[in-house]
Amino acid sequence: LKGGVIFPFGKIGVQKVQRVTSVESLGKSVRKARKSLKLTQAQLAFAAGVGSRFIVDLEAGKSTLSLEPALRVVDALGGALQLTDMPDENEPKNAT
Repeated sequence: LKGGVIFPFGKIGVQKVQRVTSVESLGKSVRKARKSLKLTQAQLAFAAGVGSRFIVDLEAGKSTLSLEPALRVVDALGGALQLTDMPDENEPKNAT
């Protein structure tokens, strides 16, 4: 993310793909990554520029959270959001 807070503890060294299909699975992935980096919720919140309550709610899978702060949290953990298998505007359209 441009203009994001630089994560002071470094990036995760191994690239790993996790399928996220719900807010709950995103929360579980965030929690797992945070714990593997041995960070508290407060430390992650500071690194991502969000409040500690946001981290609590994100890890709990609260469905009303905003996407922009969630992306900052993922970025602070060294991750990225990647969309796959979505139609591209340059792909030929099916004739109907």
